[in-house]
Amino acid sequence: MKNVVHELLKGKMEKTIHVLKDELHSIRAGRANPALLDHVVVDYYGTPTPINQLANISVPEARMLLVQPYDPSVMSAIEKAILTSDLGINPSNDGKVIRLVMPVLTEERRKELVKVVKKIGENAKIALRNERREANDSLKKMEKDKEITEDNLKSAEEEVQKMTDHYSGTVDNLIHQKEVEILEV
Repeated sequence: MKNVVHELLKGKMEKTIHVLKDELHSIRAGRANPALLDHVVVDYYGTPTPINQLANISVPEARMLLVQPYDPSVMSAIEKAILTSDLGINPSNDGKVIRLVMPVLTEERRKELVKVVKKIGENAKIALRNERREANDSLKKMEKDKEITEDNLKSAEEEVQKMTDHYSGTVDNLIHQKEVEILEV
């Protein structure tokens, strides 16, 4: 029965790490990355549609994204969506493709981004701790209901802590990698 709790916990912690990775991909670190546009939504004939469903996004240079719409009539809507997004990038349109040149990040902006990354990492760790608490509560309830013994409870709680430490370390590694990427000039 305690294995069920561990499998549920592992699934929740894996999902937390997945969400963290998605959030980190959306942070601009000076390099062009198609994932930057994942959260930009275009009003396509009244339907909010992600850019990656309306256009091919490529990286021809280290600091440039090329957005090539499948339907040329949606070009202005894509351009407008990029302008109104929080990316801070001005698109240039030549009639066939939209070019997005990533501006070089200032030292001050890099430090701000590192703070944002650390906050995202701390939120992920909070989520992991909440998941640990829920798992431990479930285990204590199982012990109270006589589904597991007190010894089993202790070993299960130790396993939960080991799992939490492992995923917390993963968060630290991901955050460190993103910080290095942001501070790299």
